[in-house]
Amino acid sequence: MSRVYNFSAGPSAFPESVLKQAKDDMLEWRESGMSVMEMSHRGKFFSTIAEELESDLRELLAIPANYKVMFLQGGASAQFSFIPQNILNGKTKACYVNTGAWSEKAIQDAKAYCEVVVSASSEASKFTQIPSLANWNIDSDAAYLHYTSNETIHGVEFQSIPDAKGLTLVSDMSSNILSRNLDVSQFGLIYAGTQKNMGPAGVTVVIVRDDLIGHAAKGVPPVFDYAQQVKNGSMLNTPATYNWYLVGLVLKWLKAQGGVAAIEQHNIKKAAKLYDVFDQSSLYSNPVEKSVRSRMNVPFILSDEALDKPFLAAAEGQGLMELKGHRSVGGMRASIYNAMPESGIDTLCEFIKEFERTH
Repeated sequence: MSRVYNFSAGPSAFPESVLKQAKDDMLEWRESGMSVMEMSHRGKFFSTIAEELESDLRELLAIPANYKVMFLQGGASAQFSFIPQNILNGKTKACYVNTGAWSEKAIQDAKAYCEVVVSASSEASKFTQIPSLANWNIDSDAAYLHYTSNETIHGVEFQSIPDAKGLTLVSDMSSNILSRNLDVSQFGLIYAGTQKNMGPAGVTVVIVRDDLIGHAAKGVPPVFDYAQQVKNGSMLNTPATYNWYLVGLVLKWLKAQGGVAAIEQHNIKKAAKLYDVFDQSSLYSNPVEKSVRSRMNVPFILSDEALDKPFLAAAEGQGLMELKGHRSVGGMRASIYNAMPESGIDTLCEFIKEFERTH
């Protein structure tokens, strides 16, 4: 078997050791006599998996005791609607920052439940920048301020936590959670789909401060109500049990790497190598303002679009997969999440330089 370097934006590459552990556990988990996917979510074996999952996440992110952690279904996109239904708490407005495709989707969905104040937008720059914080319009009457910490499609990432000017801060961290140090206490709510840095598709992590729970709008179905999910340990209905287990394995792998602080240094090094190649090239370019370049998703453009298909074909021939950019922006994109080894970056960089030399 020959494994490729998978640069997919999500579902994305797993650490190889995690896949091997899952393979070893497939028929029987820890002398239980059964596979994880066969276990009752109410049974003692799966209870152990669930407890370790939350404990490891709390440890890795240093989550304060006054925050609840939920493992939900529906993807991060479901939270675009669930968040305003749960934390408006009688208010009629919410502030959103628009820095790309996922911010836009969150804004559109929230409009069904409240008046959305777009506090800042980088649409005019084709989402290659983040608007200066000094120019943000933050409405003090709003219930919260929402931003997307990393835009997977446009390759723009916040390098620090923005000042919410007293509002509850909410962030979609689907594509960079666990990739850099984070002070959870600065947020009211953090949410993230797991299919990029944490595991397979099918689980959404929601970390929410205690005081924001219990204010769901009238008529919100129980499965969408944070208070009900917290009360039932995210098991109001049958959860995605096998996916919880896989997320748990990834968290244990991350702890073995030295935790978030260590993986952040690794990610800085990987991204710097790749951006350096583009900055020295006459064939390739990265469209994003340098100060907000993403460490996780690196879009790049070839100066001659006619070379796109030959580039992708040649890359696949070298085992460098899923480099085609999102259909909405074109070009190329390398997603280099936690699980991407440095050897993958080195191989990609050498291929990029060789393709430029021959073309």
